[in-house]
Amino acid sequence: MSRHFAEELDNLRNRLLEMSGWVEDSIFRSVQSLMEKDELQAQQVMHNEAKINRLEIEIDEVATRLLALQQPMAADLRFLTAAIKINNDLERMGDIAVNIVQRSLSLMREPLIKPLIDIPHMATLVQAMVRKSLDAFVQRNAGLARSVLVSDDAVDELRDSVYEELISFMEGDPQAVRQAVNLMFVARSLERLADHATNIAEDVLFLAEGVEVRHHAEAQ
Repeated sequence: MSRHFAEELDNLRNRLLEMSGWVEDSIFRSVQSLMEKDELQAQQVMHNEAKINRLEIEIDEVATRLLALQQPMAADLRFLTAAIKINNDLERMGDIAVNIVQRSLSLMREPLIKPLIDIPHMATLVQAMVRKSLDAFVQRNAGLARSVLVSDDAVDELRDSVYEELISFMEGDPQAVRQAVNLMFVARSLERLADHATNIAEDVLFLAEGVEVRHHAEAQ
């Protein structure tokens, strides 16, 4: 590997780490804006989105150029392939954080149903999955990546629990329908964040061990 190519790979890795930091910040702030009815947190998520989108374009251009011009082999090829996929997942996670904020702003000026049902618990679990998947990428830690795959089932169970309770609220109080639908959308968004964290964990296993993992095959 040439020194220039090594520097390019380091630059790409650093940009991915920068992007992951903004995405993680957006997810945290989107949940805080909902739980604390904090409009400033919501505004920061919107501000982060422009940075995330800019980085997504830059990372995609660099990784694609390196694939085309350097014709990398083995570990370097796996890294560039994983970088492109992780970049896409991170950008989508930023979009989902914005979606949560939009629902949060809609709910901000009315009393919430109960203390948000199980959504705070679900959010905590999802944020842990995101953090672990990104730490696994930084460390190329296959064990940490596998722990993310296992956590995804717990998020799905919580989503089902939230849906069931919100449906019962809607059946008992037609006035609660709009708010319940918004909260169901938040729960669905959190589940999608967990899915993207799982995708990143799968990419880390590919990067670290050269193995493809789909549909939680290793967790069966």
